[in-house]
Amino acid sequence: MSRLTISLPDDLHRALKETAARRNVPIGELIAESLDFYGIKTTESARSLVARARESSSLSESEALRLANEEVRDGRRRSSDRR
Repeated sequence: MSRLTISLPDDLHRALKETAARRNVPIGELIAESLDFYGIKTTESARSLVARARESSSLSESEALRLANEEVRDGRRRSSDRR
């Protein structure tokens, strides 16, 4: 597992620690959940998602990839609109 050092404003760091304590999970798990929520996935995970979608639809590979890219873009756009 990789380690990452980030700098956060003190109030945000405190809020992150409090949330982790309230949920009884490590800070790293909260951050990983947030990355997943924002659609940040490994290439392998994204390919697996596309493969599963293709299996349950009649889409070609290029149609499935196009649709997946659109969904990721839309999700990121919605999340940036909430900020």
